[in-house]
Amino acid sequence: MFTNYTLNKIISLPGNGGHDYLYINPVSQHLYVTHGTHLDVINLNSKKYIGAIDKLGDIHGVAIDNKLNRGFVSDNGKRSVDVFNPKTLKLIKIIHLKGKDEDATILDPVSNKVFVFEGDSRQVEVIDPETLKEVAVIPLGGKPEFAVSNDKGLIYNNLEDIHKVAVIDVHTMKVIKKYDLGPCKKPSGMALDKMNHRIFAGCRANEGLTVLNAISGDIIQTLPVGAGNDAVKYDPTTHLIFASCKDATTTVIKQNSPNQYKVVQILKTQMDARTMALDHQTHNIYLSTSDFKDHDEHQIVPNSFKVLVYKMK
Repeated sequence: MFTNYTLNKIISLPGNGGHDYLYINPVSQHLYVTHGTHLDVINLNSKKYIGAIDKLGDIHGVAIDNKLNRGFVSDNGKRSVDVFNPKTLKLIKIIHLKGKDEDATILDPVSNKVFVFEGDSRQVEVIDPETLKEVAVIPLGGKPEFAVSNDKGLIYNNLEDIHKVAVIDVHTMKVIKKYDLGPCKKPSGMALDKMNHRIFAGCRANEGLTVLNAISGDIIQTLPVGAGNDAVKYDPTTHLIFASCKDATTTVIKQNSPNQYKVVQILKTQMDARTMALDHQTHNIYLSTSDFKDHDEHQIVPNSFKVLVYKMK
């Protein structure tokens, strides 16, 4: 039986600047938080700040290759993907890319390649994590946002400006399908139920979350979420979907069956706590944000950046 999520802890982090993706490495149980020009790292077992990789550009997505002990963070400031050692937090290499507006970054386990999605260039650049060289550029035909791998050779990616989901074949390095998102406009956050082949797309323009069949592209259901969604996560153990939004809410949705969904909680968070990570071991969710003067999202209180930890009762 579901019981509500509540605030469990606040982890303060040093410095100022904007924020974007959070990423959990399940092997090390380290949380990576993109924060302006540096990447903060938190030990999830102790909930303590470990350190940071600094002097980067405007960073966004994070991926970790545990076999090679290499981390990758997209860097819109340097138009690159920056490679680092996750254990020492030392920079290894800056790989300069052809496109611009580097954003979502994932490691696909089937191709064993790193995919760096570029919004303004409407493409994804593919990096070999071993040679640290680009091996492919895939045109997407739309502006990419979040992306997820099904771990079986396909990557799904929200295309924000044309309201579609691109399906990428990692064997051919081509887009093989595009699914229309129907009522879902300006999709951003995305999660995947790999067992039941369900895509969860968070939509900013209509403040909704649309559920799609990942095989056919058929729309199953659209549910209401808050304003300014930026991240969606799915917990296959609890069958809960989380949609975090700029308006200080995270909508919690219960998957009763692959074709039936219900909103079970509107979790009150904080303004601009729009990005999120889910710990599949503890089922905790982590959101990053800052405090704001007079509730104005353009006036950040200096040195107020933090990670909010929410736990199921």
